[in-house]
Amino acid sequence: MFAPRETALIVIDVQEGILPAGDGPRQQAAATALDGVVARLADLQVRARAAGATLIHVQHDAPDDHRLAKGTPGWEIRRELTPQPGERVIHKTTCDSFLDTDLKPALLERGIRHVIIGGCMTPFCIDTSVRSAIAHGFDVTLVADGHTTCDMGGLTFEQIIDHHNTVLGWFGTATNKVVLKMAADAL
Repeated sequence: MFAPRETALIVIDVQEGILPAGDGPRQQAAATALDGVVARLADLQVRARAAGATLIHVQHDAPDDHRLAKGTPGWEIRRELTPQPGERVIHKTTCDSFLDTDLKPALLERGIRHVIIGGCMTPFCIDTSVRSAIAHGFDVTLVADGHTTCDMGGLTFEQIIDHHNTVLGWFGTATNKVVLKMAADAL
């Protein structure tokens, strides 16, 4: 087990406009699921701060015509997860939180060896960032009930989340691995 001082909680893309707009039953179900994820991540943030873990917020900076366009209301980090003074916000423009960002140096300068990851959009930014964290030499705890997405193609968001929990729970290298934990047990 890693000491809190070697651990960072990374919350990825939990932004006001993260889910596509819509008022159908499936969009409402996804919005309700997102609210649950936000509540669990907010509780995890409180516990991480109390334990002395590093908190890092990742915010997607999308082009002007996107719902997450930088500077728009949809781009803002959800108020329940507002960064506190001294907490780093990493801005990214791709699914990979490490690609063309200063995330890795920020982690290394703090002596971080283990990252806890939660947030949004499971098949894109969560999947890619978990795999990238392993490739960059970090152990990962994926918060199994702390990431979400929307329905895509013929798959429901629940199926997508279950699939990624299964696949990523088996992912790793000879030296680094992914473990899945529920938010209540992630720290």
